[in-house]
Amino acid sequence: MEGYTQRMVNEYRELKERTDKLGIMLDRWLFNDLDFEPSCPFELLDSQFHVMKVYLSILKQRAEIEGVSLDD
Repeated sequence: MEGYTQRMVNEYRELKERTDKLGIMLDRWLFNDLDFEPSCPFELLDSQFHVMKVYLSILKQRAEIEGVSLDD
């Protein structure tokens, strides 16, 4: 796998993991199930979550166009 291709796969996987974790945290926040007090407002983190999901979608489209497999 070429260098840029591997970087794209790594970027996608890392972003996917972080997006998933942020989504879980936001869900737990809504159910008052956090064991800490976030310093950022919910709305800001929720906006970040949605932007991250959009970026994931863009990376998926780009990978499809360039013939890059994002699967393990």
